[in-house]
Amino acid sequence: MKQSLFQDFDEVSAKQWKQKIQFELEGSDYQSLIYHSLDGIDVKPFYHQDDKIKSLEINSKQDWSICDQIYVVSEEKSNHRALKLIQKGAESLWFIIASEETNFEKLFKNFNFEVTPIYLKFNFFSAENLQRLSTFFKNKKAKIYLQIDIIGNLARSGNWFHNLRTDHAILDKILQNSSNFNSVISVDTSLYQNAGATIPQQLAYALAHANEYLHHINEANFLSAEAKKKIKLQFLVASGSNYFFEIAKIRALRWLFASLANSYGFNKDIFILAQPSKRNKTLYDYNVNLLRTTTESMSAVLGGADAIFNMPYDAVYHKNNEFGNRIARNQLLIMKHEAHLNKVKNAAEGAYYIENLTEKFAEKALAIFKDIENGGGFLKQLKESIIQKKIKESAEKEQAKFDTKELILIGTNKYQNTEDKMQYEIQLYPFLKKNPRKTLIEPILERRLSEKLEQERLEKETTVNA
Repeated sequence: MKQSLFQDFDEVSAKQWKQKIQFELEGSDYQSLIYHSLDGIDVKPFYHQDDKIKSLEINSKQDWSICDQIYVVSEEKSNHRALKLIQKGAESLWFIIASEETNFEKLFKNFNFEVTPIYLKFNFFSAENLQRLSTFFKNKKAKIYLQIDIIGNLARSGNWFHNLRTDHAILDKILQNSSNFNSVISVDTSLYQNAGATIPQQLAYALAHANEYLHHINEANFLSAEAKKKIKLQFLVASGSNYFFEIAKIRALRWLFASLANSYGFNKDIFILAQPSKRNKTLYDYNVNLLRTTTESMSAVLGGADAIFNMPYDAVYHKNNEFGNRIARNQLLIMKHEAHLNKVKNAAEGAYYIENLTEKFAEKALAIFKDIENGGGFLKQLKESIIQKKIKESAEKEQAKFDTKELILIGTNKYQNTEDKMQYEIQLYPFLKKNPRKTLIEPILERRLSEKLEQERLEKETTVNA
């Protein structure tokens, strides 16, 4: 006979808990315990079963794959590296394809397609190349997720690949012949996080961004109802440092998109590929980045991401190197095989705090989404720089908190190691690059919080060594 472990204890109501807290405060105001976040969420000092969201249904998988990334320059070298990474524990691979002349036969030589999923991002947009790719994967039983995001490219670069009409025409053609791919369209929400958007903004822009694709496909009317159900979108997500908030963010994303897709008659399931944020990574005291990427990857796992790519701790300033990559991969291997974070499906379910956060984020994101749609839609607001302005406002508020040390990055704006020198360690330019050029719209720019402070420290190093 099963018995409750708590049968001998009386239930305590939320009112009783609040009264007890008020008593312990000895006259201080209960409101002083409420945390007011930059995301517009007020966090209470405790959460009770009364805060549980009974209607919350999130389709979250139990397992997740360890992803590694390869930037393809040489097909032979990339092929060799891919096979080595799989031996070392990578369970899925993310290829960044730079050239239209890439030889897929060489790149995927001796590759076990049935076992290892592949994510493909292209730095170009060519119908011929994608048709060649589709032909190559025919009958190979491969799990291929294309990362085609023409709107994301517009937001990031300020320009279409070709122009609005041509980009959509190529996308439509691929969708009509997508049987060899698990997913074609991706929505890159990491851009919004890395640029400084709040969590409700990230979710709202993700939803509005995806809505542009669903609306276009619906209006173009080139797919049957059955074909729409087979379209599965991929979302690229960046996890920030607020552990529980980021868990709730990913859960809210699934919840919101399921509602949107259902209204169009599309597949409501999505594939989420997550990675740590760049926003809080630092040049000085760079080993702290290991702690940051660990908690951020854990948030992604517990939030229900399908695959995790962990950023190497030295990615800000070092070229791709085996040591940094190995440490990043090992962090995920420990989470999966030693912490067993793949053993429980929907691990955050029933956590009153996280479920309450999920609902609050979804509500705020939905309100922003409705404002965007009432204002003409995501593309229109991008062209009018409304989205860019909103992100800048949020980023400036966060930057101000960092500059006044209200928001702390250990080793950077607090507890600095004055002996830490980086002048001769930098292999990659770690700051926002300014490249004046003609663009159709104002691009959304990623910027790390610590850039200004780091530039000042580097300048002092240079002056001392001059």
